[in-house]
Amino acid sequence: MLTITNLVKRYGSDEPVLRGLNLTVPGRNVVSVIGASGAGKSTLLRCINRLVEPTSGEIELNGVKLTSLRGNELRQARRRIGMIFQGFNLVDRLTVMENVLSGRLGYVSFMRAALRRFPQDDIDRAFQLMERVGIAHYANKRADELSGGERQRVGVVRALMQGPEILLADEPTASLDPKTSEQIMSLLRSLSEELSLPVLINIHNVAEAKTYTDRIVGMRFGRIIFDGPPDSLDDEAMEKIYGGTPAEERSAPLPEGRPSRVAAS
Repeated sequence: MLTITNLVKRYGSDEPVLRGLNLTVPGRNVVSVIGASGAGKSTLLRCINRLVEPTSGEIELNGVKLTSLRGNELRQARRRIGMIFQGFNLVDRLTVMENVLSGRLGYVSFMRAALRRFPQDDIDRAFQLMERVGIAHYANKRADELSGGERQRVGVVRALMQGPEILLADEPTASLDPKTSEQIMSLLRSLSEELSLPVLINIHNVAEAKTYTDRIVGMRFGRIIFDGPPDSLDDEAMEKIYGGTPAEERSAPLPEGRPSRVAAS
């Protein structure tokens, strides 16, 4: 379970990007985060895996307070947080298998990593996952020879190779055509159910969020202003999430509160 309490992120003296944000994501649950550009969606995901340092607040994953970790403890915790990127973040000159196995870099010695000599168990697991998502036949193909959808599937498998306790997906379908986008969203939902894995997705496509996720979190100016099942996201809620931008809303005091909780499905 991921629990976020009173999370604030401020860059320098600018207005906070995240304002006292509270959120809980249980296991085997697909949660989408929607909102206009600048709402803080990507910053939220990057605070969770500490690619961005929170200004204040707490982030806890399965009992481990991520915000208090440093050095080797932080590196070990990051191994358990799978990240899927909009731009895929693959090494184009490497093969699909080599990109997938890079998800195990945090678990092998420097020498093994430099020589790309991974344990047979890792290789077997890589083939199993690639077969599951339909890219096993591309194992020896260079990443830059793949289509966008195929590249994103490589990114999904690479994240799963970490043995994650949660998957974070930052606009995973933004670079894909509509049909491929639906396939990737369906895949993430299926994997969440099969692996009992919580998935938190930052997404602009509201129709996909309503179709493929169990819960929708709506953000505006760094705050959560909607949190509920897809069928409760009505026109009124959409107006609150994507409506105007009154100055008083941006400058309101940072709220205090308890993390919102939704039972696992």
